[in-house]
Amino acid sequence: MKALLAALLLTAAPVSAQHLSPVETARIDTIVTESLARTGVPSASIAVVRDGRIVLAKAYGKQSETIRQPRADAKYPIASISKQFTAAAVLLLRDQGKLSLDDTVSKYIPGISGGDVITIRQLLSHTSGLQDYWPQDYSFAAMRNPVTPQDIVDRWAKKPLDFAPGTQWQYSNTGYVVAGMIVEKVAGMPLLDFLKAHVFTPLGIAPVDQDLATGPGYPQGYQRFALGPVRPEPPAAHGWLFAAGELAMSASDLARWDIARINRTVLPAADWTEQETPVKLTNGTTNGYGLGVTAGEQFGHRFVEHSGEAVGFLSQNTVFPDDKAAVVVLVNGDFSDAFSSIAARIAETILPPSPTQRAEAASTDKARRVYAMLRSGTLDRTLMTADSDGYFTATALADYKATLGPLGEPRGFDLVRAPRLRGGFVNRTYRAVFADRTLNIVTYAEPGETGRYEQFLVMPSQ
Repeated sequence: MKALLAALLLTAAPVSAQHLSPVETARIDTIVTESLARTGVPSASIAVVRDGRIVLAKAYGKQSETIRQPRADAKYPIASISKQFTAAAVLLLRDQGKLSLDDTVSKYIPGISGGDVITIRQLLSHTSGLQDYWPQDYSFAAMRNPVTPQDIVDRWAKKPLDFAPGTQWQYSNTGYVVAGMIVEKVAGMPLLDFLKAHVFTPLGIAPVDQDLATGPGYPQGYQRFALGPVRPEPPAAHGWLFAAGELAMSASDLARWDIARINRTVLPAADWTEQETPVKLTNGTTNGYGLGVTAGEQFGHRFVEHSGEAVGFLSQNTVFPDDKAAVVVLVNGDFSDAFSSIAARIAETILPPSPTQRAEAASTDKARRVYAMLRSGTLDRTLMTADSDGYFTATALADYKATLGPLGEPRGFDLVRAPRLRGGFVNRTYRAVFADRTLNIVTYAEPGETGRYEQFLVMPSQ
C-alpha cells in the first residue's frame, strides 16, 4: 500500500462535493483505458466513493469471451479482500458473547500446531506462525483438485510453526481458513450464510462464492507468461480460498461496504475501530496490519486498504475514512500492476490536497526552480546553507551548466518518495525525466517550506 499511495501526485484536483466533474470523469476514463492498453489486462471494473456516496461505477474492456459489453454489475473474485469480512464475522460473534478474540484455537479446532497457544486475534492479524498454504502468485498443481477447509488444515496447519505466535508477522491464508472454520462452528452455519444475514443483506449487496462465479455472465480470468499472449486461465478447483478469499462481488457492492466503514454502520463503531487498529508484536512493533486490513497514513491522508489475488484476477480496495472517499478496482488479469496503479491514479484524481501535500507541492516547485538555475549556471545563494554554498564552486556551477543545459526543460519533475528526517534536515528525492534519460535530485533542507538547502545534488538514474 505504501507504494500505491506514494504514487499520489502532490497536486490533486479540488473536490466537487458529491459528484465528479466532467474533467475528473474523463481523466478516470483515460487512466483506466490507457492502463489496460499498456499492460494487456483485458478488463477493469471500478467504483468511486466521494463524500460518502458512490459517484462512479463503470466497467471497461473485455470481461470474458462471451460478455459482449462490459457490465458494471459483473461480479469479480475479490480474493483476499474477503479477509476483512471473515474478521467482521468473528467480531460480530464476539459481540454476541459467543467467543473471545483471545480464545485459543484449540478451544474450537483440534489438532492444529500451536493450537493451545495461538489466539483468534493472531489468526486474523497474520501473527499466528501457521505456514501459508498459497504464497505463490500462480495456481500450483494441487489446486486442480477440489479441497475442503479440513484438507488445507491437515496439510499445512499441522506442520511445525514458522515462528512463535505473536513474535513475527507473516501473511497466512492458512490462518484465515482456520478462522473461517471457527466462525462456522460457533455460528452453526456456513460463513457465507452468516455474513449474508448480518452484513450483506442489511447493506443490500449480494456476493457469491467465487467458486460459483464462473461461466456465462461472469468475468473470465486471464494469464500471461512473461510478455506472451494473454490467455484465458482456468480457475482453481472448488474450496481453495474459503474464508481466506472466497467472495465474488461487483465493484459497487464492495463500495457499499466501504461506505458502511466510513459511516460506521452495520458493525458497531468499536468493531470498525478494532479492525483498523494495527496489531502489535510481542516486541511492540507493527507493520500496520489490523484484523483483515492494513491501516496507515500517507501524505496526510489516512487509509484502510487490502488487495486481493485469485487465479486470473487482481483487486484493490482502498478507503480514505477522513476524506469520506474510497476507490475499488477489479481486473481480470493476474500479470501486471494495473489494478494498483489505476487505484493510485484515481485516488490522486478524487482526493483533496492535504496540508502535507500542499507543503510538498511547494517544496517540489522550489526544487524545480533551483534545478532550472543550475542548468543555466546560476544560483540564488540565499537558498543555500553555508556548507551547500561552499559546495557550489565556480567549477561545480560550470559543470552543472555544461551537462544539464543541453537537456533542456524536464518533461516531469516529481517527488519519488516520502520525505524523511536525517541529521536535522529533511531528505527528499526528486526525479527529472527527459526524452532519453532520467536524473535523480537528492536534497537535504532545513525544516519548513522556506528552509535552506544543505544539499542539492543531481545524479544519473539507472
